[in-house]
Amino acid sequence: MNNKYFFGWSNIKWGIKQLILLGTSKPSFFSKKRIESGIAFLVAQFGMVYFLTINIEKMDTSDICFWAATEFAVAGYIISHIQKEKQNQQSTTDDTKDPTN
Repeated sequence: MNNKYFFGWSNIKWGIKQLILLGTSKPSFFSKKRIESGIAFLVAQFGMVYFLTINIEKMDTSDICFWAATEFAVAGYIISHIQKEKQNQQSTTDDTKDPTN
């Protein structure tokens, strides 16, 4: 099979292998914490969209505004959490590179 495609067989095998490594003590390309939070976010999004589609006829403007505010709050929390993790990782790598420590 030609390997010039992103979803080529070798890339699919590599991705599955890296996902399996998440459950072991060996290092993986993916972050276990990010995968878990991503799955939790998708489940929450599915639940909120399902709730919206079921109750859209009964909801008034304030309910829809509250729903949208909740969506933005969740997204903002996740983005700030990711940025905080990145800053912590950068400061940790900067500390290990500093020869004066």
